[in-house]
Order: sequence, then C-alpha cells, then structure tokens
Amino acid sequence: MNMFDKILPLLGSLILVICVLVGVAFVTLLERKVLGYIQIRKGPSKVGFWGIPQPFCDAIKLFTKETTIPMVSNYLSYFMSPVISLFLSLVVWMIMPYLTLMYNFNLGLLFFMCCTSLGVYTVMIAGWSSNSNYALLGGLRAVAQTISYEVSLALILMSFVILVGSYSLLDFYNYQKMFWFILFLFPLSLVWLSSCLAETNRTPFDFAEGESELVSGFNVEYSSGGFALIFLAEYSSILFMSMLFCLIFLGADTMSFIFYIKLTILSFIFIWARGTLPRYRYDKLMYLAWKSYLPFSLNFMLFFFGLKIFLYSLLIY
Repeated sequence: MNMFDKILPLLGSLILVICVLVGVAFVTLLERKVLGYIQIRKGPSKVGFWGIPQPFCDAIKLFTKETTIPMVSNYLSYFMSPVISLFLSLVVWMIMPYLTLMYNFNLGLLFFMCCTSLGVYTVMIAGWSSNSNYALLGGLRAVAQTISYEVSLALILMSFVILVGSYSLLDFYNYQKMFWFILFLFPLSLVWLSSCLAETNRTPFDFAEGESELVSGFNVEYSSGGFALIFLAEYSSILFMSMLFCLIFLGADTMSFIFYIKLTILSFIFIWARGTLPRYRYDKLMYLAWKSYLPFSLNFMLFFFGLKIFLYSLLIY
C-alpha cells in the first residue's frame, strides 16, 4: 500500500466531517424556520439573505463567549464529555456505504450499536460531573430512557440482519436496488422512527432535556463551547438517524440525488414532531418501550428467523 492509499481515506473522512457539520448548521436553520412557520412567525430572517448565515453567526457567538465552569464540578469529566459526545456522533458516519475508498466495513450495524450505547455515558457523565441536582436528574433520565428503547432498537436491527444475512449496510444497498423494505415492513419502520426520536432525545421523548421541570436537563451548567458541542452532537445524530432510516427502509443508493431528498424529508419529520407533539409523561415511554415495542420487535425477529429456516429447508430439499 503506497502513501496515496493511506492519505485518501483520511482526506475523505475530513471532507465528510466538514460536510456533516455544515449539514448540521443548515438542519438547525431548517428547524428554526419550520418551527417559526408552525407558530405563525418568520423565524431567522434578518441576517443575510433569508437568514441563511444565521447558524454560522450563532456558532461564532457561542464559541467566542466566556466559558463558565462551576466551582464544585469535576473539571476533567465536565470538560471532556461534550467533546467525546461529538466525536461519537461523527465517528458513527463511517458505516455509511460509500462506493469510494472510505472506511465502510462488514460489521457496520454492530459498530452503530456500540457507538449509540456509548453515547448515553457522555450524557450521564455530563449530568453527574456538573454536581447540580437538575443536571444529575437529566442524566439519570437519559440512562433509564436509553435502556428502555435500545432493546427493541437492537431487536429490529437483528431482524434485518437475519433477513439480509449481513451486518454490512452495503448489502442493504444491494437488496434494495429494485424493492424498498418499507413497502412490506411499514409497521416496523414506524417503530424504528419513534425509537429514533427517543434515541436523539427529541420531542415527545426529550425527558433528559425537559425545560419545564429540569431547567434544560443535563446540559444546564454548560455554556459557550461546551453547550455548542452538545448541540452539534445532538443534531449530527438527528442527521445520522435520518440517513440510517433511508439506508434501511428507503433504498441505499448514496450516489443518487433522490437519496438526499429522502434524508431531508426525514429530518423535516423530526422537526415536525417537535412542533406538533407535546412531551409525554415519563412512564408512558417506559410502557411503550417494554409493553409494546419489545414484544412487537421480538415477534418480527422470530418471524424472520422462521422464514429464513423455511427458505433454507426448501432449498435443501
């Protein structure tokens, strides 16, 4: 392997990170515009043409503000948890099935599950290290919430692993060239979409950031750069979960312009849910995850397992 083969993936990943961060900036602008029109107002419109440079102005403002650190906080964990959170939300983009010299690998879905499971530790440590009761409650809620829905999320992924016979998202691309999975797995796609809302701490499942009772939740003590990094990590995960939904259910041709239109529509649905749905009570999510989604996804997985065995037995005999 020559030096060019080593440099090219690094250069590609750097371009990817820049594109994801620019995409995050425009997702925040889209959210503020859509929420503005839902609430019968304009949203950002003063800065530049149609308010397009607004996210970049917000980023400059946040990163140039003075950083306040609570005197009783555990400094190192308090400082590092937003950095690790953003790192995890960016590194998970490696599993996207690029048809170029990038890092796409055969165990992509396992890597995704590992990264999303690690993501909750950053929220928990951010809440605990602040030494604030409100932040700690937000962190504890995030942990309990993650345990609830990630079981059904993993079972849905296992259903697809059994159906496709691979952990690689490149195989999802090959399987859906002629036929999208959403056409015969529509109920499973709705369960996945609502689990994605819980995964990204979005309305109606934003218990870790409940403004009314937790004063913004686990990030209440963060300001300037730390808050900006948590904000970037959250919106990067929204963009990634939209992309993953498109890959699994709506065809995975990343070289097509239609794929990115689908991704934008999915991101719009996340924002639409925030503008229209109220926050549920905490026990409602627990009931939904354990009593509804878990049996449902388990039944689907067993169905796919039985179907696969039946098809193999037909091939053998």
